[in-house]
Amino acid sequence: MEYDREGPRLPTPRGPVSGAVGAHLRGTGPLPAPEAVAAAPVYGDDLQLALYQCYELHYRGFAGVGPDLEWDPGLLGVRAALERRFLAALRADTPVHESVADAVGALLVEPVHGEGVSHFLRDEGELWQLREYAAQRSLYHLKEADPHAWVLPRLWGRAKAAMAAVEFDEYGGGRADRVHARLFADLMTDLGLDTTYGAHLDAASAECLATVNMMSLFGLHRSLRGALVGHFAAVEITSSPGSRRLAGAMRRTGAGPAAEHFYDEHVEADAVHEQIVRHEVIEGLLEQEPHLAADVVFGIDATGYLDDRFGARLLADWRAGRSSLRTALPPIPRARARTAHTS
Repeated sequence: MEYDREGPRLPTPRGPVSGAVGAHLRGTGPLPAPEAVAAAPVYGDDLQLALYQCYELHYRGFAGVGPDLEWDPGLLGVRAALERRFLAALRADTPVHESVADAVGALLVEPVHGEGVSHFLRDEGELWQLREYAAQRSLYHLKEADPHAWVLPRLWGRAKAAMAAVEFDEYGGGRADRVHARLFADLMTDLGLDTTYGAHLDAASAECLATVNMMSLFGLHRSLRGALVGHFAAVEITSSPGSRRLAGAMRRTGAGPAAEHFYDEHVEADAVHEQIVRHEVIEGLLEQEPHLAADVVFGIDATGYLDDRFGARLLADWRAGRSSLRTALPPIPRARARTAHTS
């Protein structure tokens, strides 16, 4: 994984709101007007990219953007307005279960005839589609576990101890070469992708940005700690079977040993994490704060809602024979392409 001390470059604007946020970060223009924020489609490219830029200041920032802008009052006001619209839309659009038990139970049921992205990639996906999937997912996986770490100071007791244990695994158990973000960068190398943090931001769809923004939204707000726990549970409980399918896709297409290893690692690790999250994180949280049950359900179901939107976008593009990306990836290196073709 390439590390740029200055951070990634600012993305290309996708409309007036993201353009104004970028200009403010560069010091070349004013923040977006409230009416522009109010008019931007909630799940569209412009609003989601603007929100992503605001959130990224709390991670590694951007090249040429001063670190003090992380707490710029005007920018925080714009971020709050963007967040209010995004959160209100999620609450209005997400079908929610009646109880935590119902929501978790639904996650544990694997459909007999699955039709999601991991099923498609396992059964018929081509190497170019795996590359597109990895490029978009890199917006999260190159900072894997970071959005969830925000919740640790907001938990205590069983929930905190268990959450910290799972995060310790995500960060490699103390070994830099085992950090999951590092393992994903190795996967990207096998696929001939640029592993620089943030390199594929311009290529990613609005649906992808929304899935990453939701993690930051839940993680950065103490009032949404229950939703973050729900989101984390949804990720960990569904990860093992999905990773098994994606590992199969990597093998079938000859993607490479590191590409296979990333998902093999998640099959094993997340099968354990599922138990910890269900029985220690969720139960520990609700034992201490039972009033957060509805938030946990919302976090679980909102995760499914946005993942389904992202998956539907990918499958619609791929089944139509077109790219799911906004900008084209460079071709896979010739030597790597020959290796994949003969695997």
